[in-house]
Amino acid sequence: MKVLLVQPPQFGTPGFTKVALVEPLGLEMVAGALRAEHDVRIHDMRIDEDIESAIRSYKPGAVGISCCFTIDVYRSQKIAEKAKASGAPFVFIGGLHASLNPSDFNNPAVDCIVVGEGEAGSLELVNALRDGADLSDVRGLVINNASGLRFTGKRPPIDKMDDLPFPARDLLPHGRRRYFFNFWKPLAAIETSRGCPYRCNFCSVWAFYEGRCRTKSPERVADELAGLKEKFVLITDDNFLQNVKRASDIADQLEARGIKKQYSFQARSDTIVKHPGIIAKWKKAGLSHIFIGFESVDQNELKAVNKRNSVEANEEALKVIHRYGISVTGAFIIKPDYGHQEFERLRKYVLAHGINVPQFSVLTPLPGTDLFREIESKIVYRNYELYDFLHSVLPTKLDPAEFYKELAGLYRAAYVSSGIVAKRVWPLVHGLLTRNLTLGHMRRILKAAQEFADGRNYLAPLGTGGPVPAAGKPSETRS
Repeated sequence: MKVLLVQPPQFGTPGFTKVALVEPLGLEMVAGALRAEHDVRIHDMRIDEDIESAIRSYKPGAVGISCCFTIDVYRSQKIAEKAKASGAPFVFIGGLHASLNPSDFNNPAVDCIVVGEGEAGSLELVNALRDGADLSDVRGLVINNASGLRFTGKRPPIDKMDDLPFPARDLLPHGRRRYFFNFWKPLAAIETSRGCPYRCNFCSVWAFYEGRCRTKSPERVADELAGLKEKFVLITDDNFLQNVKRASDIADQLEARGIKKQYSFQARSDTIVKHPGIIAKWKKAGLSHIFIGFESVDQNELKAVNKRNSVEANEEALKVIHRYGISVTGAFIIKPDYGHQEFERLRKYVLAHGINVPQFSVLTPLPGTDLFREIESKIVYRNYELYDFLHSVLPTKLDPAEFYKELAGLYRAAYVSSGIVAKRVWPLVHGLLTRNLTLGHMRRILKAAQEFADGRNYLAPLGTGGPVPAAGKPSETRS
């Protein structure tokens, strides 16, 4: 059976997708599971928005759409409608947001939602379609029929991560050189584990995995890395150092096999403080960048989001990272009740502590999270296109124009006044000389930086979007 898997297009000015275009790894993993029995293609609308022509020429029996992010809900619905209008007989949607909020897709153009991990669920769904079997017998689906949305029951999680097929990276129609992370280009992405043991109330990842954490073996990880041609590798795990011994064993595998790349991963600051040796070991293995959710410079604010970490640990981790010359993205949450004083405090803190790549995101209660359930009654904006971490869907203490002027001022101070851009001139020149970077790519990044630094962009309309579907859960057909 022919299956077309679709990644929605990006949007927004400013927007985080302007500075990072990562390969559609989720779809590649689903395609890896499907390709043994079916003819599969991937269509990335961030690169080619013409989905109608792709469907008409390929004539798939099923179209699968990824909706991991809340901001993609309306676009995913529109893609489903275009797919139906272009002749696709069956349309299904999966991904993190779709799994946690299937009622958002009570749309005649969507035949079903695959809830949870997509590899096994999508394969069993497509096999049932091919064989003409009853979809009610496939666990992990929310079926859209005349009587409404009906849930077929939970699908058990994938037991052994090493049994998963490799991502079908070769199915990207435009090749792999289009993907990047800031000035890292070309970029590959790899998943080595799923889940996080912590319970930050703003995070939807642990809710999606229902608190379970599973890992791929060091040998499996090294096998996958050995097959990547790209120099730069983004490890997509939400907490790569959740098992320090395993992380150490992976580094040993890389050294033993002579795998030489530059890596970026996400970690918690308290783990780095407790195990500074793992940073030294990974520096030798090629670690160049770490992403850390610092979240706040105020301990009470960390407690409010159930971070279970400390400002002191963040600062100690920075010292360890700086000791080894590793770049760090420190992510901070901007609360809607911030006034001028809180913005100024954060601005001074970032500059004083030498955070290489600061990131500022507005506290966003994503549907399906504990935070959303706690403060849903306070939400004033229901347009999902505002759930991009750059706009407040809650009332702001400051006038919106002042709030977003301050937010833009954080980026302007961090990336212009601090001289961060000037310090990266040589890496940029080297990228151009080696032809890994192009002038067009550099212009894109610099334009994105200008957009982040202009408060007027945050006030600009983001599109008409659509109404948020009525709240409610699909009925179950089995326990």
